[in-house]
Amino acid sequence: MAGSVPYRAAMLYVFGFERVGVVVGDLAFVDPDPIAGQEGPEQGVRVEVRLLERLALQGDIYSAQPIAVDRPLWRADLLEAVDNPGSLDRAHHHPTFDGWSPCPRVFVPDLSADPVGWVGARLSDLDGLLEMAAVGADVVGPTDAGQLRMAVPEILAAVHRLLDRVRTGEPGGTDTDTDGAEATDGDGGVRAGGVRAGWL
Repeated sequence: MAGSVPYRAAMLYVFGFERVGVVVGDLAFVDPDPIAGQEGPEQGVRVEVRLLERLALQGDIYSAQPIAVDRPLWRADLLEAVDNPGSLDRAHHHPTFDGWSPCPRVFVPDLSADPVGWVGARLSDLDGLLEMAAVGADVVGPTDAGQLRMAVPEILAAVHRLLDRVRTGEPGGTDTDTDGAEATDGDGGVRAGGVRAGWL
């Protein structure tokens, strides 16, 4: 069916630093209002740079630490058409956000040529990423850039693992239940005809 996706996304990785984190998740998606050439079901991996916050303890010193994975600063979508697996032919990024809502898809030749490597290069340069996102450097901690740069190999390894899962049909295999995972608009309402399955 036009609104179905064959992959059930289910995995989320979180890499946390001082005030910034990187979240990585598999994604099955049908855009309810696609641009030309981007129609039909998509699958792949989403990478976001998010703000992190340690919230107040809800118990004594032994209680679990509440952690907020807060607003997004930047997003890369390593997506491909479901009928063109392994291609990442729809890889793009969203360099800016207005609150929780991303700007339109931006396609970059270098990103299309080497999607995972391009993402790694962006994550290795947090200052440049913040400048591109029009976000002040004061929102991150003084150690975030260095810690993130050191973790890039681990983050990219997670991206590769998730891409392998998507291409082999893990963990959900072929499943049309995602017809019910409808995309929402910016006000929390359902956007008719959209499908969005995954943590991100």
